[in-house]
Amino acid sequence: MVGGSGAVGGLFVSCLANSDVELLVVDGRPPEDGRLRYEQGDITDFGPELAEDLAAADLVVLAVPEPVAVAAVKGLAAVLRPDALLVDTLSVKQRIVESILADAPGVEALSLNPMFAPSLGFEGRPVAAVVVHDGPAARTLLDLIRLWGGKVVPVTSQEHDRLAGATQALTHATLLSFGLALSQFGISTTELRQIAPPPHNVLLAMLARVAAGTPEVYWDVQAANPEALAARQALADGVRRFADLLATGTEEDFAAMLHEVRDAFGPELEHYRDTCARLFESA
Repeated sequence: MVGGSGAVGGLFVSCLANSDVELLVVDGRPPEDGRLRYEQGDITDFGPELAEDLAAADLVVLAVPEPVAVAAVKGLAAVLRPDALLVDTLSVKQRIVESILADAPGVEALSLNPMFAPSLGFEGRPVAAVVVHDGPAARTLLDLIRLWGGKVVPVTSQEHDRLAGATQALTHATLLSFGLALSQFGISTTELRQIAPPPHNVLLAMLARVAAGTPEVYWDVQAANPEALAARQALADGVRRFADLLATGTEEDFAAMLHEVRDAFGPELEHYRDTCARLFESA
């Protein structure tokens, strides 16, 4: 497990350890669980001892930043066994998949993205899965994720980045823009909490989760995903269209806009309306 001391790496370490898998954590710092075998090393420039461990591995998981993962692929392909499985957990897929196709054509490979905060665990949550090079080891790991309770969602690298642009980049941009707008009002959250209705409280809660998170994670979602710019432009266009409608439109125009948004939900409208109602019960 490369990067096994981080949040995503730690999630996989914990689940694999509970599945009786023998683990080696390779990282710049040791994992919290002192019982795990640990080696400090650089996966982009490894020495003979780590090369020997990698050559014996059935599975190598890269829970590292994108530049590190991309730089590591060629060297890993030179030492991994043909029946070994190479996995990455990046939040952006097209570049890493292109690198694997070009530099590791003979290695089974999966590109996974748990679409949730690692602290929440796999149970009932989606894991996007790009099958780069299929094989028995790849199918075994996907079955193991399902056993952990994860919902495996097969996608291509292009589909993944487009969906992540909407579900992650657009969501985070919306919340942070909401936070920036709030700051212009000069109203403290203490004042807001006294009077805020459930929708506002839910938005504040989501904004607080992002604001309290790791900046590098949210920067990576926005800066590395080739679909993120289009997502932010769509958000800006939506705000501009809404403002223009209120400035020059009529109540009938507003109703038509609301119907347009509602119709975009299709058959999922009732599901999300009911989900909102449950959220508001504790907001």
